[in-house]
Amino acid sequence: MERTTDAGGAAGDKVVSLREAVARHVRDGDTVSLEGFTHLIPTAAGHEIIRQGRRGLTVVRMTADIVVDQMLAAGCVARLVSSFVGNSSAGSLGELRRRIERADPEPLEFEEYSHYGMVCRYVAGAQRLPFHPLRSYGGSDLPSVNPGIRKVTSPYPGPDGRPEQIYVVPPVNPDVTIVHAQRADRRGNTQIWGLTGVQAEAVYAADRAVVVVEELVADEVVRADPNRTLIPAHAVDAVVVCPRGAHPSFAQGYYDRDNAFYRSWSAISADPARLRAWLEEWVYGTADHAEYVAKRGEEFWARLAVGEALSGSVDYGRRL
Repeated sequence: MERTTDAGGAAGDKVVSLREAVARHVRDGDTVSLEGFTHLIPTAAGHEIIRQGRRGLTVVRMTADIVVDQMLAAGCVARLVSSFVGNSSAGSLGELRRRIERADPEPLEFEEYSHYGMVCRYVAGAQRLPFHPLRSYGGSDLPSVNPGIRKVTSPYPGPDGRPEQIYVVPPVNPDVTIVHAQRADRRGNTQIWGLTGVQAEAVYAADRAVVVVEELVADEVVRADPNRTLIPAHAVDAVVVCPRGAHPSFAQGYYDRDNAFYRSWSAISADPARLRAWLEEWVYGTADHAEYVAKRGEEFWARLAVGEALSGSVDYGRRL
């Protein structure tokens, strides 16, 4: 695991643009983890990967959804590792279905696990373990289609006192993990609240880590609320400030989920020509995410605005 200490110039300052972060940390042929479970999906980062024309990527994402569909259509992805594929309760992913069902325009290598299986893979990767045991594949047909899910003999007796065969999954160690979060300081101490996923484990499992945030805050803000720091600075290589960078998903306390966009995506992605036209207009046709945001317009973002719902403060105490 490589971690830089001077990514942004000043000692400990890791703030860079999204363009620079992708150019520096995402390389052709890399295994790229993009995590965020329904909430805080790193969409802007996926779009920048598309703009920079990355190829031959293995994308690891528990819930492969719209951003994966877009990256597939752009020709970025050769292999997908996931535990769910779909348009987040709003329909299908047209490009992904064409690749898997008909190899159209070319086949997609797809490696499938359960959600918990993927969690265990990240935990094993973060802890540099050779595998992680789990019981939840009993009765499942996933082991029959995924040779990476294997059985080993436990060194300890099972519940009945006899030797036990137990399923294990291999670690996943991405070349780079990219996550979206609400806020971070310049050094990379990253705070997340609301619905969390496996962001911390995915970061620790990777060789490099990029954190994209809604806002940059002073050190004092992080220190005043330390338990929200899910990802500490020593695990982060680059910090990118990218407001509204999780759209069409949501960022708790910043903006709501764009349900209308999710509902529209099935029809867009069902038609390859329409999908490519969408990419031309909204990804290739915008220089960066700030231009994407401006193109949407303030009236659009006003519809996704959220009201205030403050969380209570606590007293950590101090020595007298």
